Amino acid sequence: MSPMNRRSMLGLLGGAAAWPLAARAQGAKSSVIGFLTSTPPERFADGMRAFREGLKETGYIEGRNVAIEYSWAENDRLPELAADLVRRGVSVIATGGATPAALAAKSATTKIPIVFQIGTDPVALGLVASLNHPGGNVTGVTSLNAELGRKRLEVLHELLPTAATLAVLVNPTNPTSAENQTKSVLSAAGGLNLQLHVLQASTEHDFDAVFATLTELRASGLLIGPDPLFVTRSGQLAALAAWCAADPGPMAKRSQKEWVPALRSSVKHAAPRPGHGVLTRPACSRPA
Repeated sequence: MSPMNRRSMLGLLGGAAAWPLAARAQGAKSSVIGFLTSTPPERFADGMRAFREGLKETGYIEGRNVAIEYSWAENDRLPELAADLVRRGVSVIATGGATPAALAAKSATTKIPIVFQIGTDPVALGLVASLNHPGGNVTGVTSLNAELGRKRLEVLHELLPTAATLAVLVNPTNPTSAENQTKSVLSAAGGLNLQLHVLQASTEHDFDAVFATLTELRASGLLIGPDPLFVTRSGQLAALAAWCAADPGPMAKRSQKEWVPALRSSVKHAAPRPGHGVLTRPACSRPA
């Protein structure tokens, strides 16, 4: 998704979160939204602004007639925080940009309304019964982003028509999205006669090893899965790719132990910029 579209989706999430508030208001002066996500707050500032704007458009202003209880956590703590929001008796739970957060909220309650914003198919995940009639207490917005993996690979192949080896990056701590993305691109790779390697990163500390592996594989390009970890660190990933592409020859002559520290140092101050999670410029390929 582009930055603008991502903001629009989070704005829609804010508007969707207001629907159950209006239904439950019944003269109450203030309602409480529980906001659950695995994206760190410092990397979700733009998304939260869009969320609040969506609320405002439906007549809800934080601190005036609605309160927001924020729960930020790594994926493994999401069930715990979802259960805590249920115990607090929030009016609605909104989950921003992460499939695990939506699944944790659904597992925590069948009564409190839940609205989600995700990039994969909510029907396949079991979040809702159907797109037209979600049923139950869960609804939301989806970009079906993970299902576009095939098309992204085709675009990358068009940009690098002579490339024979590419890679895709997924987050193993978001297994449903990672599996959907992997299946989609591996299927497409066969039809394009491409050798496609699946690489994994569960934290930003894994990025330098990912690019080291790209060099060892002689991969010409990297497709990045639509995971919040990658979307909120697209600037860092772009800086890594640019550093590698600028002078791949010397790196090819060094061992991973030699050049990973230099790589890490060169991008440690790279400013994170929201992006669509796809990197299409050549990655660290080394000469044959």
